[in-house]
Amino acid sequence: VQLQAFGGGLVQAGGSLRLSCAASGRTLNGYHLGWFRQAPGKEREFVAAISWNSIITYYADSVKGRFTISRDNAKNTGYLQMIGLKPEDTAAYYCAANSGGGWFFSFSVASVASQYDYWGQGTQVTVSS
Repeated sequence: VQLQAFGGGLVQAGGSLRLSCAASGRTLNGYHLGWFRQAPGKEREFVAAISWNSIITYYADSVKGRFTISRDNAKNTGYLQMIGLKPEDTAAYYCAANSGGGWFFSFSVASVASQYDYWGQGTQVTVSS
């Protein structure tokens, strides 16, 4: 499956953006989705994840209450709605797919980049103060 993330941009602090992750090649149904981000000079960090059936979602503490992950399997697309953006949210954002599927999707799996099999290219989010 090929993933393409888009929707990034430059926004002022307090603003909003919605990132999209479009899949091609295969249906996303059955794949868990995750969003990670990487700022210059920092390691890639977990942002949010959603199970294949949208029943389970996880968020990093730093984005809880501000970011919402969702997906539309019919459109083969995942989303990350971001509100209340802060300068520290500035990073390249990556979407990823985990082919594990199934009803069990633990945080220990969802939050680890190495658990994902497919990655899209990053989309840059820059938040000015």
